[in-house]
Amino acid sequence: MQNLILNTDSYKTSHFVQYPQGAEFVSSYIESRGGVHASTVFFGLQMFIKQYLTKPITLADIDEAEMICAAHGVPFNRDGWMHILTAHKGYLPLEIEAVPEGTEVPTGNVLVQVINTDPTCAWLTSYIETALLRAVWYPTTVATVSKACQNIIARYLDETADNLNGLPFKLHDFGARGASSEETVAIGGLAHLVNFMGTDSFSALVAARRFYGADMAGFSIPAAEHSTITSWGRDGETAAYANMLKQFGGENKFVAVVSDSYDIWNAIDNLWGGELKAQVETMGGTLVVRPDSGEPVEVVPEAIERLMAKFGYTTNTKGYKVLPACVRLIQGDGVCAASIDAILAEMKKRGLSADNVAFGMGGELLQKVNRDTQKFAMKVSAICINGEWRDVYKDPITDQGKRSKKGRLALTKINGQFQTVARNSINPVVNELVTVFRNGKLITEYTFDQVRNQALGQVQNNAA
Repeated sequence: MQNLILNTDSYKTSHFVQYPQGAEFVSSYIESRGGVHASTVFFGLQMFIKQYLTKPITLADIDEAEMICAAHGVPFNRDGWMHILTAHKGYLPLEIEAVPEGTEVPTGNVLVQVINTDPTCAWLTSYIETALLRAVWYPTTVATVSKACQNIIARYLDETADNLNGLPFKLHDFGARGASSEETVAIGGLAHLVNFMGTDSFSALVAARRFYGADMAGFSIPAAEHSTITSWGRDGETAAYANMLKQFGGENKFVAVVSDSYDIWNAIDNLWGGELKAQVETMGGTLVVRPDSGEPVEVVPEAIERLMAKFGYTTNTKGYKVLPACVRLIQGDGVCAASIDAILAEMKKRGLSADNVAFGMGGELLQKVNRDTQKFAMKVSAICINGEWRDVYKDPITDQGKRSKKGRLALTKINGQFQTVARNSINPVVNELVTVFRNGKLITEYTFDQVRNQALGQVQNNAA
């Protein structure tokens, strides 16, 4: 699966003879044309570059691709690939520019621009589209969904809590088991960590270390699942809970316990708030109660109110009720941006601070997205034929939303707002697109801290 020549659509192999005679350079760009969210958080290109573009193709790759194409019934540009192997030592003669990772950009703007650097390889720019577009749309979309959730939570914290201190751990990645592959978990899980610091996806942590130099990008806590609770039997439910406190409780420690294997209300009223109340209050850490069924908008506020009836509460400076530090709640079932908003709205209505709850998000975070969520596309916008640059664009009369941009592009800020403009219309120093790859080399490298700091800048503004 590592043969870059085959990391494309079959029909791409026939395109090398479809360009006009004298074609020397082809320039393409990637944008989000619109979608669910008004802006996108750009992320993930560096992973693709390091994993795929900094390694040369080999003669074995060429031979394998030629054999497969012949059997598959499509042409193969052996001369072109052999030229890349001999003239460029197997490294792709491409230059890629992109906005800094972590940047939030309104839809309809250029995010990435790619051009061939060898005039005999004009066909290569579009050949890489399949892999490059996929490398951009997926992590960027997950980071965008995660950011949307962050904005919602930050807004309710701003309205109902004394500060935003708890925000980094308010949305936890539960998505590993619901993702299509381990690589999906690594890429999407890391995209989530651009905005938050809670995850149960080990693969994302490995990706953070490997591709962004992060020693530890996310954190988790000991937690129960239904199998570990129900293995004690229904009559042993209290003992199962007590064992969790014994094994993982302690000063400044957190332990999460799923509590609805049988009856969530009995668990809160009579077990956590009755038989085990003293242990919860004196262990020195925090018990995180987890409901896992029912209608979240109904269950979460009621569970918090029942916990308050047993453990008490304080009222913060904004007039909202807050559980004591020894107990909190996490909702991990049925969580998406809309349900987070609905749950927090109902909590606010009842006078409950958003400080009381955290969320776990699974398939909605890593899997329930596609290229059309943000309408991502990569299109050719300019071609150089015999030394003359020409604008290239599509403008289908049946869908004006698919009209593409013309010419070599740049991204700049006008009156503080991102705008896509003609490359030659501005001073290069104000172009927000940065060269990140050229001819097999990573030119600009970001640490994960740099990405996070870039994305973090707008949190307070969005909350306000």
